[in-house]
Amino acid sequence: METTRKDIQFLLNDRLISIDFQEHPGLKPTTTVLNYLRALPGFKGVKEGCAEGDCGACTVVTAEIAEGRLVYKTIDSCLVFLPMLHGKQLLTVEHLADGNSLHPVQQAMLEHNGSQCGYCTPGVVMSLFGLYKNSHNPSRPVINDALTGNLCRCTGYRPIADAAADCCSGNGKDQFTSAEQMTLEVLGKIQSDRRQIEITTDRQLYLKPMTLSDALSARLRVPEAVIISGSTDVALRQTKKKELLTALLDLSSIEELCTIIADEHQYWIGAGVTIEQLRKFSHDHLPALAQMLSVFGSLQIRNLATIGGNVGSASPIGDVLPLLFACRASLRLQSASVERTIAISDFITGYRTTCLKNDELITGIVLPKPADDVFIRSYKVSKRKDLDISTVSAGFMLKLNQGRVADLVLAFGGMAATTACASETEAFLRGKPWDEPTVAKAMEILENEFRPLSDARAGATYRTLVSKNLLMKFYVESTAQEV
Repeated sequence: METTRKDIQFLLNDRLISIDFQEHPGLKPTTTVLNYLRALPGFKGVKEGCAEGDCGACTVVTAEIAEGRLVYKTIDSCLVFLPMLHGKQLLTVEHLADGNSLHPVQQAMLEHNGSQCGYCTPGVVMSLFGLYKNSHNPSRPVINDALTGNLCRCTGYRPIADAAADCCSGNGKDQFTSAEQMTLEVLGKIQSDRRQIEITTDRQLYLKPMTLSDALSARLRVPEAVIISGSTDVALRQTKKKELLTALLDLSSIEELCTIIADEHQYWIGAGVTIEQLRKFSHDHLPALAQMLSVFGSLQIRNLATIGGNVGSASPIGDVLPLLFACRASLRLQSASVERTIAISDFITGYRTTCLKNDELITGIVLPKPADDVFIRSYKVSKRKDLDISTVSAGFMLKLNQGRVADLVLAFGGMAATTACASETEAFLRGKPWDEPTVAKAMEILENEFRPLSDARAGATYRTLVSKNLLMKFYVESTAQEV
């Protein structure tokens, strides 16, 4: 038996699809799910609006096995490479109706006049379908979050939100519910084959390991391969920059990287944990992180993007990095022969550069559990509340001892070429009384600590003013409760 396989298998609605890319020269391993569907007869419901995950016109739903049951996720098909569907079910708008009967989400959209021009409607319907399968009697904030990734310029959102509340008021059962056992059996059989997928074409190599050990071996063998897990960032290099990605290492099927483990002192967060998975976990365990992740992209993006990919991008305007700095997180880096742990502040070495060696992978994040007397907050300033890139982001941590600053971290994104701490301001505040006059003096130091750029999002003067105001906001919020 061969140790690798060169084909992928998935369910397209209720039909088993097998693709050997050498036998389908019209397909590349980096063909997006959007373009794959659009090329099929009878699958024109999915639309391309932006090709970068902003509009939601290409929204589809995947079903995958998690803890022995099917989990339904809305995703942007423009950001997903075809091999990432391996072992999953892909559900499209054409398959929602049960014979001549509309699906409850379609019927609700019809009854509430939730569509006008119709271009965005299939994507909206699929977002409602994902909500239908995951939430019963959702609150308006939950409905709004499910629709954040779908732009609709004709109808507006009130009738769509009304349709969501209406169709999700039942028990969530439909024709897919009765078929779930059969779907589980088919997907389970596909996933039982743990061989690495190796797709080789004239111009591309796509490696998709199923185990961490295989992934580390592949990393050693092809160190130049671009690492992906959710591909929400890397896919844009192809869809927007028209770059040919000649070698990719896809970590999205490695179960060892998709777990969160808590012990008495810390949280272990696997690098493959999705942002949405982490957001849900953080709600009860790390409220400051949950607050930031609630305005991270859209649900479609959070269902794909991973914490390891977000950290590994080393973006200077990343939403999560400042808070990880504030929590003094560390990263677990692993090669085929060595494992090491490094502070996240030492991991980033420059603008979008890190100390990751060419035979290493980020396998997880170690996050110390905050003590009860520690106050932590995260902030994001952007032009829009949802689905927008940060102008300035921040993660702050404070510990007081008898009203004086015993420990402090003030980490900022958007103020320098990397996420950075305001070290001079921190040094000034340590040991000082935590009161308004002292914080006001610290703001004067902070004003001169960074030299931010002026760009399309904001000017340097604005960014500096925002950073100072966030420090004062942190002071006000910290004094509103016992620290």
